Amino acid sequence: MGATKNELFTKEQNDIAAMAKAIAHPARIAILQYLVKKNACVCGDLVEELGLAQATTSQHLKELKNAGIIQGTIEGVSVCYCIEPKVWKRYKALFESFFKEVDLKQNCC
Repeated sequence: MGATKNELFTKEQNDIAAMAKAIAHPARIAILQYLVKKNACVCGDLVEELGLAQATTSQHLKELKNAGIIQGTIEGVSVCYCIEPKVWKRYKALFESFFKEVDLKQNCC
């Protein structure tokens, strides 16, 4: 597969694609939903909540953290995670703009 030509697209298009890629796994969606529900830093509960192996959960957390959607702080031997508010609000606005209400025809084809 060839290289993506990101320069052909707007910053907004690239940002939406990056966010979509970061959340494109049901485990990551579950992590984000759990963090939003708790609305606090969560340590250690995620493995039990998801039912996935520690290594698998850690990999999903790493992807979300690399995308900037969550942040983590080290407390002793554990890392606590929470939603990164500025990034969350930015992506929320991007997706709302992308999924703006349109007058879709019932039968377009």
